[in-house]
This record gives sequence, structure tokens and C-alpha cells, in this order.
Amino acid sequence: MITTGTIDRPSTHDPKKQDPTMQRPSPEPFGPRAAAHDISGATESRQNRNHAMQLIPEALARAHMHDRLREAESQRRAVRLAAARRMQRRAERASRRARRALAMAVMH
Repeated sequence: MITTGTIDRPSTHDPKKQDPTMQRPSPEPFGPRAAAHDISGATESRQNRNHAMQLIPEALARAHMHDRLREAESQRRAVRLAAARRMQRRAERASRRARRALAMAVMH
């Protein structure tokens, strides 16, 4: 199987799907200053797009870790709040016992 395109610029016969940088020059002469197509911009944009596509999983992982850290911090706050409420109830019970003991001591 012989293909004329490359991975970066596959060749196709459909004019709508052709890369604009791969089009043949028009048959009209442009004179001695006719320059070849400058494809460096297309290559750079394609490389930037590919690089950005490669960074998507990293960005998703970073967002996932951010969500997990926020969730873990929220759970830690909930655990600390529950512990603080338990200690407050224990302190209130101890205070009531001390008052009751003091009232019993004063009455007798």
C-alpha cells in the first residue's frame, strides 16, 4: 500500500477535506517572486493543538485532585465539628453534675 500523505498531513482526494497548505499552486504565473506556501504557521498551530490535547488528561487529573482535596477538607471540618459538639455536651454534663453535687452539699 503506497500512500502519498504523512501522518501530519494525510493526502485525500476530497477537496473539502484537504489541508489548505497542501493545495497546488494555481496555473497562473506569479512572476519571478512566486514563493512556496509557508506552512510553518500551520505546523505550529497543529503542534500546539496536539500539545494541548496531550495536556488534557493532566488537566483533568489536576481538577479531580482539587475536587478530592476540597472534599477531604470538608470531611475533616465535619469530623472536627462533630468532635467539638461531643466535647461540649460532655462539658455541659460535667457542669450539671458539679452543680447538682454542690446543691446537695449545701442542702445537707
